[in-house]
Amino acid sequence: MNYTATYGHTNLIAHDWQALAAFYEQVFGCIPVLPTRHLAGDALERGTAVPGAQLLGVHLRLSGFGDAGPTLEIFTYSTLGEQLPAAPNRPGFGHIAFAVSDVSLACDAVLRAGGRIHGDIVSTQAGDRTVTWVYVRDPEGNLVELQSWSS
Repeated sequence: MNYTATYGHTNLIAHDWQALAAFYEQVFGCIPVLPTRHLAGDALERGTAVPGAQLLGVHLRLSGFGDAGPTLEIFTYSTLGEQLPAAPNRPGFGHIAFAVSDVSLACDAVLRAGGRIHGDIVSTQAGDRTVTWVYVRDPEGNLVELQSWSS
């Protein structure tokens, strides 16, 4: 490889970017990286291959990585395409995951903030460690894994 690569961001397209950003700020401690974005024009249309593309949104700094860490980019396009429900076994990006200190408490926070549970809380052996995890859905139905590791 003749170049370097570092992880930059993950993008979520939302029906309501402000409400979804507030969920990730409240539940997972994500921090807005200002300014908010309002993008339109020829470069956006050509880069996305979406005629007339216009978008609004924000980058949220993921907790635990400091000021230079990766972000969760939440945008709303002026015109949205069809949405299929997220499914753990659908090809493509499946979910994002947050390491939490207590899966049950984090799950309760998701529910209080308008999300919902997708599956059961389970524990699985991974070598000499145990991971406790659950899939939940954010208020727009995107899958989020909550996980906690112990020895």
